[in-house]
Amino acid sequence: MMDTPLVLTSFFKRAETYFKHKPIISRTSDTMIHRLTYADFAVRTKKLAAVLEGFGLQRGMKIGSFAWNHHRHLEAYFAVPCSGAVLHMVNIRLAPEHLIYIINHAKDEILLVDDDLLPIIEEIYTELKTVRAVIVMGDDVDVSQSTIPNIFVYEDLLKEARTDFEFPEDLDEKMPAGMCYTSATTGFPKGVVYTHRSLVLHALSLGLVETFGLQERDIVMPVVPMFHVNAWGLPFACVNFGATQVLPGPHFTPKILLDLIESERVTLSAGVPTIWLGMMQELEKSEVPRDIASLTRLVSGGSSSPKGLIKAFEQKYGVNFLVGYGMTETSPIVSVSNYSSEMDEWDYEDKLEARSTQGMTVSLIETRIINENGEVPWDGKTMGELMIRGPWVADEYYEDERTADAFRDGWLYTGDIAVRTPQGYIKITDRTKDLIKSGGEWISSVDLENALMTHDAVFEAAVIAVPHPKWQERPLACVVTHEKPADEAALKAQLLAYLEQDFAKWWLPDDVLFLDEIPKTSVGKFLKAKLRDEINEYI
Repeated sequence: MMDTPLVLTSFFKRAETYFKHKPIISRTSDTMIHRLTYADFAVRTKKLAAVLEGFGLQRGMKIGSFAWNHHRHLEAYFAVPCSGAVLHMVNIRLAPEHLIYIINHAKDEILLVDDDLLPIIEEIYTELKTVRAVIVMGDDVDVSQSTIPNIFVYEDLLKEARTDFEFPEDLDEKMPAGMCYTSATTGFPKGVVYTHRSLVLHALSLGLVETFGLQERDIVMPVVPMFHVNAWGLPFACVNFGATQVLPGPHFTPKILLDLIESERVTLSAGVPTIWLGMMQELEKSEVPRDIASLTRLVSGGSSSPKGLIKAFEQKYGVNFLVGYGMTETSPIVSVSNYSSEMDEWDYEDKLEARSTQGMTVSLIETRIINENGEVPWDGKTMGELMIRGPWVADEYYEDERTADAFRDGWLYTGDIAVRTPQGYIKITDRTKDLIKSGGEWISSVDLENALMTHDAVFEAAVIAVPHPKWQERPLACVVTHEKPADEAALKAQLLAYLEQDFAKWWLPDDVLFLDEIPKTSVGKFLKAKLRDEINEYI
């Protein structure tokens, strides 16, 4: 057999050859929607590669992107790795301290930044040790007042770029191509590097009926951010399969997403449950019925999807609602809750039980659920830790000693507690470290607790997850003070303002509950299970 490498340039060439006419619809603001073809995309992507070459691009160099979902970000998705460099997709939601850490840790040399996000980079630029140029993406960009010395405008550079650039033919499939950092459950985020081979195999898997069933005739709207786990691989897969892409851009609302579904006849979309909860509310309150008949399937991941939400989309609107599971470390697809043939005769409520799980492990990926007794039985009850391995699963963190905690004996130990149903479906039941997952993003209770306990008024603090109708979970701070506060409302505001100095706003607890005592284990650790029970009436 021919030993041809699995590299992203093959995806790019395929789109350039066979799908020149297919559209890419890119919303970059409330007033601007760009309509390109894959032919336009190919020309612009090569021009971007030529621009980066002029900036001294070398193989293995890290190029950071700090951007929303739009056509310019898609161009970077291919221009950078197809040139032999590494695209580091920086999570725009991280706190400044974590942004500084990951940009420096990755050793990013050039940053591609959206114009509306530039102020964030300007505030931290002097602390970025390796960045030597910033290229600003936008429609009408003015950088004349920027405090960054080496700053350039994306569209101006592309206008002047040469048009005869060709991607190298000798890329190795094991070369690094992309890079993302985890959402920092505890401590600083951990870096994961993706190879060409891993991204190609992962993208090809999205065409399987057992996953998303992605194909050329699909019109795909990835709501999951392109700065979060490769937008679940959809940008790569869509280019390869020739699917139309609808990129929703910045600051979208449920109404805007519905408008795009209606106007562009979207068939497949993917995002966290919060997105679909908001869309369902918009559908129900709309005075004029919305037309989402084109939509054949929604993919939901990042946290558990409520059964009521799944049932509403499937039974009221006829949209298959797929629940997926994955992590930054797994590129991310591990399992998807498609129905198997044995479920054809099940009644809907039984099917709903299966649909609301994290689903069946996809081809080429292996999963195990183990506890102190070994592999758990397929009874849907016995819990254990989920372990994963496969060709698009990382085997280490990037230059991080925490590798030893998660990767052992050829397996990724996820820290997620799960059961296996009799049909083999994975169902996540708990988290090993009391993490809070809000809108698909992790929030560390420990980091918040440690910060609260540095305040002069606080004796002890425990932060727990409480259910939320929109975000699934939100943090609640339970605080014991040294002295009974004279004004609880004033102290509550003071504590939240205190946290806001070091944490992103979406990390901040929704409320602070003042207690006389926090229950503890026999060795003095917070007993959060009991704490949740005690305040159940409150929440």
